[in-house]
Amino acid sequence: MLRWAAIFLVIAIVAAIFGFGGIAAGATSIAKILFFIFLIMFIISLIGGMMRR
Repeated sequence: MLRWAAIFLVIAIVAAIFGFGGIAAGATSIAKILFFIFLIMFIISLIGGMMRR
């Protein structure tokens, strides 16, 4: 999932360089959503790992 967030971030940066505002905004929003999903899953796995000890 982190890979997808990184891919959409790169797409957003490349699109922003070329000036395609709609594509950049769409890719950036997808990257942000995937990043927050990954962050929540990471926190849940950290808490789950602490509970097993």
